[in-house]
Amino acid sequence: MDHTNPLEMLETQTRRQFLAATAITAASGLALPGLASAGGGAAPSAGNQLLIDVPTDGPLHLAVSPARLTVAGRVAESPIVVNGTLPGPTLRMREGQDVEIHVRNDHPDQDTSIHWHGIILPASMDGVPGVSYAGIKPGETFVYRYRVNQNGTYWYHSHSGLQEQLGHFGALIVEPAQPEAFEYDREYVVILSDWMFKDPYRVLKKLKKFSGYFNYQRPTVANMMEDARSDGLGNVISQRLRWAAMRMDPTDIADITGVAYTYMMNGQPAEENWTAIAQPGERVRLRIINAATMTYFDFRIPGLPMTVVAADGQHVKPVETDEIRVAVAETYDVLITMPDDRAYTMFAETIDRSGFTRGTLAPRAGMQAEIPERRKRAMRTMADMGMGGMAGMGGMAGMGSMAGMKKETPGAMEMPADSKPEMDMPGADGGHAMGAMAGGSGSAQHSGMLPTENLPESIMHAPDKHGAQASMVAMMPRRRYSEPGIGLGDDGRRVLTYADLRALRQPPDRRAPTREFDLHLTGNMERYIWGFDGVKYSEAEPIKFVYGERLRMNMINDTMMDHPIHLHGMWMDLYAGGTLADNPRKHTVSVKPGELLTVDISADAPGRWAFHCHLLFHMDMGMFRTVAVVRSLDEEVKS
Repeated sequence: MDHTNPLEMLETQTRRQFLAATAITAASGLALPGLASAGGGAAPSAGNQLLIDVPTDGPLHLAVSPARLTVAGRVAESPIVVNGTLPGPTLRMREGQDVEIHVRNDHPDQDTSIHWHGIILPASMDGVPGVSYAGIKPGETFVYRYRVNQNGTYWYHSHSGLQEQLGHFGALIVEPAQPEAFEYDREYVVILSDWMFKDPYRVLKKLKKFSGYFNYQRPTVANMMEDARSDGLGNVISQRLRWAAMRMDPTDIADITGVAYTYMMNGQPAEENWTAIAQPGERVRLRIINAATMTYFDFRIPGLPMTVVAADGQHVKPVETDEIRVAVAETYDVLITMPDDRAYTMFAETIDRSGFTRGTLAPRAGMQAEIPERRKRAMRTMADMGMGGMAGMGGMAGMGSMAGMKKETPGAMEMPADSKPEMDMPGADGGHAMGAMAGGSGSAQHSGMLPTENLPESIMHAPDKHGAQASMVAMMPRRRYSEPGIGLGDDGRRVLTYADLRALRQPPDRRAPTREFDLHLTGNMERYIWGFDGVKYSEAEPIKFVYGERLRMNMINDTMMDHPIHLHGMWMDLYAGGTLADNPRKHTVSVKPGELLTVDISADAPGRWAFHCHLLFHMDMGMFRTVAVVRSLDEEVKS
């Protein structure tokens, strides 16, 4: 095995890379990283990352193996890691570079894989077992070869089983071929993650038996009076009765909470205080990566504004904000100017407020600032159920009889037949309303180009055909790209929204699409089943894209959960209310409950690609599809 020697590595780094590497280990006294212990004795600590420049004149060797590590002060026997560290090594490449990476599986009894998240490459190099290749069997080596045709902040992770939950992930940084559009003095990678000491497969079994197993914040008699102090007792009782009548839980925000998770920043929990060093007057670039499996983080630095300059590796027009909701698998690059000679807390709070992690930005190691109090957990509303526009129909009143807005009253909300034609495209089983409402024909194929501006703000849901694998539908899904999200926006802080993201330069191929289809995000929480259009992956046909076409996907979230949806191999151009030229380009989009979210896609990558929710347990339970880029829609594709 050709392990990179950390001493030799540090001798050959540039100043910027050295600063990034030393920051990663600052909290542990700037110690050099070591490989994980394979047997007894002292277990190395998580958070001691390697920083590796991917060679330009030969291969890089990586090894995936089981490890024995000290995580948050406890010895963990279950990690599966890359080159012995958690997170795995931070890999640095350069735009235009041809890379060759040899990945050996040293796990004795599990297949493994590496997916290069957000990197545009040939389908055979994408690293998804069962879609792009067979995976890497124990004792075998797979060679990844591809040219890096982009730059920015990305990451990599396993696509095998639940290995990502066990520590199989790391940062991937691509340096630009040309100078950046902005200047900075130092940079740091900030990887947010969620670690559990429990067996993730046992956790999944518990969720299958009772989806609220880890939610200790459900409405109870004990917390009723606390809620009544802010909302009024009568209103609290009324709301709880109505949610109960619909067999739903307004605190259903995260499936797995701080009860089971330890939240970490660069592999270290809040108590270990990962530290980044910066001197007064210096401009710092933070490359924020949410590598968690099931956790959205709200990231802020109290007292310091952040200027967002990139999202998912793509440059955006600079926008200043105080807080960013970072969905699972998203990345954001921000610039911060260190104003004075004191410490500032980098605070990452979970979306359900059940926990947090933190680090410190300071002039010297060992410093720390005040840790903010966790905010009170928020509760879902009718808007989160796709009923935001139904206030005139009584709001929640009378909703109990709808039993979660499901098939018991299928005709109650139907539109006239001529305004909601059905589509025969894969991924459109729930009916199609966008075409007619947007001025199109309502069918899958259009004779001309689809509109690209002033798309409808809301639609009526077509008749529900999702079946028992979907427990609800969003009756009136609407655009929510300008909303900060549940629990944010009511405390005076500026919160980044998708409406704030505008591409710095017009990306290539901004043709108007000529074909569109709807895709419904569906689930049944009681049975813990997830899918698209009410269909699990095991029962679904591939979604077909025609090579060379420009198409539109309208995602409609028929669940009460936020879902980070990731398309492999191609970019998604997100409609965020602006012009076609500067709509942001993303590899992962977060779809809020009851939301209608539209992306345009250039089908420029032949082959089979994964498309899925990046909440790992949702993906494993069926929220996954194969996208096949084919020559024509008539072409047969094997499932």
